[in-house]
Amino acid sequence: MKASVFLYPWDVNGDPEAASRMAGLGVAQVTLASAYHSTRALTPRHPRHRIVTASHAAVLYPAEDARWQGRSLRPYAAGEWASGDAYGAAAAELAEAGLEVHTWVVLAHNSRMGAEHPSTSVVNAYGDRYPWAPCIAQPGTRAYLVDLAAEAAVRPGARGTELESLGWYGLAHLHAHDKIGGVGLGDAGQYLMSLCFCAVCLDGYAEQGMDGGELAVAVREALEPVWRGAVASDGGWAGVEKLLGAEPAAATRVWRDRVARTLQEAAVSAVRAAAPAGFQVLLHADPVSYHCGANAGVDPRHILSVADGVVVPCTGGAGLLTPFAETGREGRVLAANFTVVSGMGGRPHTLAADAERAASLGATELRLYHAGLASDADLEAVRSAVADLV
Repeated sequence: MKASVFLYPWDVNGDPEAASRMAGLGVAQVTLASAYHSTRALTPRHPRHRIVTASHAAVLYPAEDARWQGRSLRPYAAGEWASGDAYGAAAAELAEAGLEVHTWVVLAHNSRMGAEHPSTSVVNAYGDRYPWAPCIAQPGTRAYLVDLAAEAAVRPGARGTELESLGWYGLAHLHAHDKIGGVGLGDAGQYLMSLCFCAVCLDGYAEQGMDGGELAVAVREALEPVWRGAVASDGGWAGVEKLLGAEPAAATRVWRDRVARTLQEAAVSAVRAAAPAGFQVLLHADPVSYHCGANAGVDPRHILSVADGVVVPCTGGAGLLTPFAETGREGRVLAANFTVVSGMGGRPHTLAADAERAASLGATELRLYHAGLASDADLEAVRSAVADLV
């Protein structure tokens, strides 16, 4: 089973042992970040640093000036944490070590863009903006994301790409000093708090026969018992219907699903148009279309008709693979993504068994998050597991 590890350019650049260390894990591929959100990352083996702080979302290569000239929404350059063509330098070293390199592109997740262009952000039923979450219904944002996907995905020498956050982002978000866990929203509450009420989405709800202002009132009324301490229903979509009502819930989903699907189609088409023949395009995906986040909610049958496959979160169990496998799409990649950093909830010492379980549910490849963050003991466990599986 083909395996790939995730890496940042700063895991490799300036560390002469990094590329050979990755090749020594026995994996065939590295999925290397070319466009990424803000983060604070550990580099436990790097000879020059231990902590890298990427203060804002950025491309990790020089953006193409001709593509972005005169546009208000354009990629931000990285700071000193990944200056110049950090991606290109790391990719060259990894390829020299015999590893296939694919790009890792984060799209609709950009707090700096939300801070500098607040009108681009998702705005909830209370009028609160989510600066980390661009509204993917807005024409300007969609054009930016499609062009960013094409540019960041198709870097020199890359054999494929993995597109993350190509869909709706909502309330759920890893944030500095986070203080929003005091009330249990459940799956249904998360959905209601992730609905967008920007001007474009209000028009979209109107297309579905709903008054956006009335819908916002209905959302606030549905959530009021939750704020007072009632346990939010966590019964999947049925819980959303219980809180909001079946008809308005369905109407919001029709709008949001269409927005996400058409963006995914446009982004994948743009990548294919820019890429050489045989270039692989995968999406980080969740098989429940109304879910938000880095793993975009998708309809499995639709997305596997658009992309070459999906990367599916499996650290908490591999069950999310099943809806994709049940589509029967032959030749599509179903990559099971496992966290292999013990300190981040990963289980590298059970990776072989977990991967075998994933394979029984339809997985064709493995993704291992994240080799640059993992301890030596974690990497040794990965090495042992990969030797048994590949």
